[in-house]
Order: sequence, then structure tokens, then C-alpha cells
Amino acid sequence: MSSAADPLAPLAGLPGVSDSVDSVRKAVDRVYGHRVMRRRSGEIASEAALRGARGSAALSGADWALEEVRRRTDFGSEPQARAVGAALRLTAEAGQLLSIWRQSPMRVLARLHLVASGSTPATADAFAPSAIEGDTVGRPRLAGEPVDEPLIDRPLPSADEVAGRLDGLSRLIIAGGSSPALITASVVHGELLALRPFGTYNGLVARAAERIVLINSGLDPKAICPAEVGHAEQGAQAYVAAFEGYVSGTAEGMAAWIAHCGRAIELGSRESMAVCEALQRGAA
Repeated sequence: MSSAADPLAPLAGLPGVSDSVDSVRKAVDRVYGHRVMRRRSGEIASEAALRGARGSAALSGADWALEEVRRRTDFGSEPQARAVGAALRLTAEAGQLLSIWRQSPMRVLARLHLVASGSTPATADAFAPSAIEGDTVGRPRLAGEPVDEPLIDRPLPSADEVAGRLDGLSRLIIAGGSSPALITASVVHGELLALRPFGTYNGLVARAAERIVLINSGLDPKAICPAEVGHAEQGAQAYVAAFEGYVSGTAEGMAAWIAHCGRAIELGSRESMAVCEALQRGAA
């Protein structure tokens, strides 16, 4: 798709967005250029996944210390533990869905919600929603179905609006485009957060989808720059304020949201740089 036909192309011209794109690229390149990456990239990716999951869970109300996440094995006993477990499963699953994302984003989103919910498919299709009658897992919500979503307290779009906007988002992803990965990832993240298409775990799914875009775009192919770390580090209040800019639809608001997401990637990159330095010193 040419730049002129890319519906996200105008976002690149918003004030400050080009600077954010350049800053993110430099931050990511610094991590990939670290000498430790040549021989221990797998360790760095594993650590980034753990820290990313911890950050995403923190924004869903489970702000656990990293070492607590690292040592725990039981994630089904109470709501915070379930949120952390869901985040860990999602970061592990994201890298397995890259080849499907560009062909069928809705199948991937269904799978992400199944994984977050800890559900196993009732059929041989690993991407099929549960066949249990009345089950809401792995499918967009229907009219009148409630949503339990920590942090985001905005009126819910109707089920019809959700269906229509998800279809538009899916078409956008399948069509591809020339927009920088930061812009696409920010829009996917913001749109899923705005729609809250599932009954639960929408924030976790939105951040996992952002992760998939960043990996699949080639910006962060080894998943070593966890944006979730940066979202959490900037704090829940800043996250919600930036998201309000996204839902406003204004040029200023969209630019602020993209800049916030860019800063999150930069902070995630900085975290992985620290891991690289620790590995180089033999301290990790």
C-alpha cells in the first residue's frame, strides 16, 4: 500500500510524532547494537517478556514486585494473581501468532483472550472461542454483556459499534501500510482499549496486540524492548490521560497518545539496556 493510500499516514505529520518515531528507532537500535545481544539475545528476550508481563499486569491492578512475579507458580488463587498469570501467558503467546496476525487479526485477538482467560478451546481449532453455551471467552461482547476492566472508566461503545470498528481495524492490519510501527502499534493499542471488545482482560489484550505489531513490523523482531514496562513506569494516571487524548480524536490528543506509546518503548528499551549491562558485568 502506498503512503497516500494508508489511512494512518496523516498521523505521521502531527506535531512531535516524527520526533517520537526517530527517538524510538534510536532507542531500539541501541539495544540491538549492544555487544551482549550477539550471544545472549535469548536471555534478554526472556527477561524482557517477564518484565513486560509485570508492567502490563500492574496497569490491570496487580502491581507486583518483579521478584514476586519471578518466583510465583500459583496464578489462579485470587484476582491479582490471575491478572499476573494472564499477562505472563500473553507475553509468551504473542510471539507464536505473528504469521497469523497480518492474515486474520480477529483470530489472533480471539486467541489472546482465550489465553488471558486461561481457557482451552473446546474444538481442534486453537483459535475458536469456547463452544460452551453462553460463554463470552474468545469472542466480542454482545449487547447487554458487562465488561470488567480495571483502570479505564469510560462509557462502553455499543456491541454494533464494536463489531464495525473491529472490522475496520482488521482491514487496516490486513491491508498493511507505510506508517511507522510506532503509529500502527499506538492505534491498535488505543482502539482495542477504547472498544473493550471482551468481557475481561481488554487492557492486557490491547497491550499484547501492541507487542505483536512492534515485533511483526520489524522494529523489535526479537521482542527485547517491552513497551509494557514503559507504560507502567509512566504510571496509571499518565496512561489514562494519554488514552483520553486518543479517544478525543483530536490532532493534539492523538499526537499525545502516540508520544506516550513512544516513550513507553524507549523506557522498555532502557530497561533491556540495563539487563544487557548487568549480563556483561556478570551480575545477572
